[in-house]
Amino acid sequence: MEKLISYFNMSKAELGKVIFPTKEQMRNAFITVVIVVTVISLFLALVDLIMSFSISKLV
Repeated sequence: MEKLISYFNMSKAELGKVIFPTKEQMRNAFITVVIVVTVISLFLALVDLIMSFSISKLV
């Protein structure tokens, strides 16, 4: 039983050390992820379009 109590006390202490992000940091991270995903998607769509066009001209 002592080990279980010790575990919970140590877990509580570790959670006290955690630094949670602020609302502004979360918003900035969300915007960054959306922009990066959009740019990569557009790049892959362009590569796909170019490859499709090239293949169709060859065949």
